[in-house]
Amino acid sequence: MPKCEPIERTSKSLAKQEGDCNIFTTLMTSYKENEAWKEASAVEDRDFRPTKANGGRRKAPFYKVMQGMPIAVDAFRYGTIPNVTAYFLTHAHSDHYTNLSARWDSGPIYCSEGTANLIIHMLGVDPKWVHALPMDVATTIPNTGGVQVTLIEANHCPGSCLFLFEGKQTVNAGDSAYKSSYVGSAKIFRYLHCGDFRASPQHVLHPAIKGKRIDHCYLDTTYLDPKYCFPPQPLVISACAELARRLVQGKSVEDKAGGEAKPRTVTGWFTRVEKSEKGKEKEKAIASSEKILIVVGTYSIGKERILKAIARALDTKVYCDPRKTAILRCQSDPELDALLTTDPFTAGVHLVPLAIIASDRLKTYMERWKGHWSKVIGFRPTGWTFTAPNGTDMLPSIPTVISRSQSRTFTHANLQPARNSTAALQVYGVPYSEHSSFFELTCFALSFEWTRMIATVNVGSEASRGKMAKWVERWEAERKKRGKVEVVGYRAQDYW
Repeated sequence: MPKCEPIERTSKSLAKQEGDCNIFTTLMTSYKENEAWKEASAVEDRDFRPTKANGGRRKAPFYKVMQGMPIAVDAFRYGTIPNVTAYFLTHAHSDHYTNLSARWDSGPIYCSEGTANLIIHMLGVDPKWVHALPMDVATTIPNTGGVQVTLIEANHCPGSCLFLFEGKQTVNAGDSAYKSSYVGSAKIFRYLHCGDFRASPQHVLHPAIKGKRIDHCYLDTTYLDPKYCFPPQPLVISACAELARRLVQGKSVEDKAGGEAKPRTVTGWFTRVEKSEKGKEKEKAIASSEKILIVVGTYSIGKERILKAIARALDTKVYCDPRKTAILRCQSDPELDALLTTDPFTAGVHLVPLAIIASDRLKTYMERWKGHWSKVIGFRPTGWTFTAPNGTDMLPSIPTVISRSQSRTFTHANLQPARNSTAALQVYGVPYSEHSSFFELTCFALSFEWTRMIATVNVGSEASRGKMAKWVERWEAERKKRGKVEVVGYRAQDYW
């Protein structure tokens, strides 16, 4: 293998030498990355138990520490990480703050104001460690060698954000044996850490990202698989609100979806069909004589947008238990605050844990209010509800991924009641996620300049990483084919 320095003087020889060096660099980068992933798999062993022999702590995998910077993201389960002086938290979901508690003393925690409120309230973290940063403006982080960070709304749960880090590499922090050769150089690096996010055009159009080349993008790869091309978030939200409005008001839910007629009158429940004098069928609303409760399932944090849309459509208050209410109050959301009530009987919408939205558990929940409501509609929003249509191509071309998804629509008529629903209890699975769909990840990757994509979810097996790596390679090939990097055409700024 040639040394990476010019030893010949002719332009032809220099060109060949440069090409060989580029190949060598690529091979070495690939080799080091593969070795780093093997190292990461080893330290993430589920059977690990801290002992004196292993230092009393689990070692942090390379993708938890920003290369060449004393910064760790969502890495609280690893305790005090060598040479890390700043710990960042993308959002307050338990799989991202694992082991963070009132005993935390490993260093300052940086996050959004909403997330700061939540971890102090829910986990009892000492406020002296928690530093809330402003959104959308670059802030220099102390004791990091001058690294600046910009927080960008992640379109995930309340308080969630992306972190754009910009600065020099000053230290090989962390536990990985694979070190950067750029530490001490004058080069400015840009790292975009996505945490969990629902990618939209607004992300790549953000002033902090637009027109810049990102060296490393730490990507939320929860749904990096073609079978997860679920519908756009705003369309699903409006569909839930419209369905709730029609059912509660006793209107027909018959509509057309995807170009085909889908009669969906819930006969004998919210509407009934009667014969008129002329022999024609006519719907007659009966909901006015019945009291109907809408119940929405959510995680501890997240899915609030569906809740608010339904409450607005029905012009009603929202009830949840005191513990959940206290969490919602931490979000500094005036609209949501105004909807909340402590009286369950004046609220037409109740908020419960997602697991409650199942026929047997929902029936138990309704027994608490026996005699007040005669019927209940449960909404269960989760990305796992979505199932790809039969015959869907699982190896589509990139242009096919884009055209196929952008031609799809989604309305209330697409929401179907579960098979075990009854006249008094109806459950709707809602294909709603606050993680990016495969289609959105593809549009995101094609819409800005980046050098390296690093998966952060589903990385536990070599087979899983290999499948995702193939799609990253296809994204790279499509970008080269397109030439100039431009934002993929979108239907609205909040969805492609």
